[in-house]
Amino acid sequence: MSETVIQVNNLCKSFNGKLAVNNLSLQINRGDIYGFLGPNGSGKTTTIRMLCGLITPDSGTGICFGFNILTDSQFIKMKVGYMTQQFSLYQDLTIEQNLDFAGRLYSIKNRAQKIERVLTDLGLQDRRAQITGTLSGGWKQRLALSTALLHDPELLLLDEPTAGVDPKARREFWNHIELLSERGVTTLVSTHYMDEAARCTQLAFLANGKLLTQGTAAEIVARSHLKNHPTLEDVFIELLS
Repeated sequence: MSETVIQVNNLCKSFNGKLAVNNLSLQINRGDIYGFLGPNGSGKTTTIRMLCGLITPDSGTGICFGFNILTDSQFIKMKVGYMTQQFSLYQDLTIEQNLDFAGRLYSIKNRAQKIERVLTDLGLQDRRAQITGTLSGGWKQRLALSTALLHDPELLLLDEPTAGVDPKARREFWNHIELLSERGVTTLVSTHYMDEAARCTQLAFLANGKLLTQGTAAEIVARSHLKNHPTLEDVFIELLS
């Protein structure tokens, strides 16, 4: 039986009087790759940040890895690895120096060993002395993921992590996310790419802060009223129309 690690009910969040997330309820299991799809401004990023306690909802309830998202955010953050779209890397440092800085920031024990592990896992060991600013987008992506994984998080947050990255790098990135899922790491990811959405174990479609539908890709397509073997993209367009 799957272990539920995130359960939220009726979450709402407004910014400057504008409702960003409206009455959202979700359940996420350990090892899920949970994808959030929707147009810009649909509430994807706000939802992801609320689920792990980075933003406090205005109303609603939620538990993340046994902690209350309203009151225990400091404990939840210790379990989270966060990779932003901008990657948040120091361009004038080497790959290894970026990882060492992150390790010191998190006060990671056995820092040197964990740096070696992520360098190996992400294929960065031969580039460890390369200045980050000289890396391609795909290699910066690998470094950003390595940094997010350095402290062994149980929950990984990916905010449009493959934007601006070439198709080969995107495919390799998702291969690694699937390996992490097999190890029990839970991933919350926002994406605009339908091929990436199809690789998620669960999906949520959002628009104007509301949850339009959720489930596996196959379940969402099967519930559609479209005929002639619709694709996930067809269903997404239908939901937004």
